[in-house]
Amino acid sequence: MSESSNLWGGRFSGSTNDAVAALSRSIDFDWRLAKYDILGTKAHILALKAAGYLSDAEQTRIDKALTELDKRVASGMFQAKPIDEDVHSALERGLIEMVGPELGGKVRAGRSRNDQIATLIRIYLLDQAGLIRDQVLDLIDVLATLAQEHMSAPMPGRTHFQHAQPVLLSHHLLAHAWPLVRDLERLSEWKARASFSPYGAGALAGTSLALDPNIVSQALGLTAPMANSMDATASRDVVAEFAFIGSLIAINLSRFAEEIIIWASAEFNYVKLADAFSTGSSIMPQKKNPDVAELARGKAGRIIGDLTGLLATLKGLPLSYNRDLQEDKEPVFDIVDNLSLLLPAFTGMVATLTFNTERMEELSSAGYSLATDVAEWLVKQKVPFRDAHEITGQLVSFAEAKNIELSDVTDVEFAAISKHLTPEVREVLTVAGSIKSRTGAGGTSVARVLDQISALRKLVPQGSR
Repeated sequence: MSESSNLWGGRFSGSTNDAVAALSRSIDFDWRLAKYDILGTKAHILALKAAGYLSDAEQTRIDKALTELDKRVASGMFQAKPIDEDVHSALERGLIEMVGPELGGKVRAGRSRNDQIATLIRIYLLDQAGLIRDQVLDLIDVLATLAQEHMSAPMPGRTHFQHAQPVLLSHHLLAHAWPLVRDLERLSEWKARASFSPYGAGALAGTSLALDPNIVSQALGLTAPMANSMDATASRDVVAEFAFIGSLIAINLSRFAEEIIIWASAEFNYVKLADAFSTGSSIMPQKKNPDVAELARGKAGRIIGDLTGLLATLKGLPLSYNRDLQEDKEPVFDIVDNLSLLLPAFTGMVATLTFNTERMEELSSAGYSLATDVAEWLVKQKVPFRDAHEITGQLVSFAEAKNIELSDVTDVEFAAISKHLTPEVREVLTVAGSIKSRTGAGGTSVARVLDQISALRKLVPQGSR
């Protein structure tokens, strides 16, 4: 290249081949880290001043220039140029244009792009984690609110996607909230690991300039410097862990999305989608498509791909820094961008669902879903469960052969199947009775659902954003 802002090159006698320069260039995607690079430089010059490499006046002048540079970046007045290899070289160019090469040239002392980028990706992801947390909180709040609004509405519960036992719609909705709560807990635990600063590690071995890395970590709001300089520059486990958590969030959305797509079909008719969160067909005028839910499924696949690609990049890297690590940013940038797009739309779709509770209740006893209640009733009559299971299976087989519901079996027919099936068994042959009886921990009874909502509100209070 005829002109370059590279932060290296003194030992090279010629210019970089254009194809190599194009391959090496990361400014197209790492420019979003510009404000974090400026924050890191502001912290770094504090350490330079404390060690005597900058005077108070010089540090003040550079800090003011960096503040102005940050404003220019935010407004678009300062932008990367084709000569800039990456965000670091572009911003150093901008600083030198403002304060001159003698003063601006001092800033690079005691740091490397290796420890810079390892720190910047952490503080960027810490910021983005906070935004994603707020969006997940919104969805949890919507699920808890919908559960409160549909506290006593029954619906079919399924295993293997077959009718299993009746449950409350509120219980089902909360079953989608709890994984998201755990995702927030993972983010919180990840934050503790991510909040250590690689700054001061230099290229890999630290620096001989006696700079205090604690000054930088404190200025950036991080916990402390990392313990090992090679680990600091070469490890991206916190990036991979963020990608994993992001993938789990997407997967949890996708699982619910799959149900919403099914529920909105004519065959199920459990829910109606709001017009504002649906789309139509270019050829079929009657169509109302669950595109938000479908895109949630699609985005989950894409995000899983981001995680997989990142892990494959990291799997064979020797210590310490390798240029392969340039590939760590785009996967998590893509995860952040897609979750930030998806979560508000998904939450809006869920918040505006209209539930056909009559249809759900109508189907809640289908498929002989009260059979388990019969077996457990028999256990309460001191019948061994092995026998109770066999007796109930025979009852289901009898009803199925006659194409009737369990409650339609006569007292005489009950007695013919087993002497233990007395008329009192009818007390459990209602959906309401079945649900009411599920009072064990985590059960689907109203009392236990209220416990769940109370626990959720303690963990995720309304207005916790």
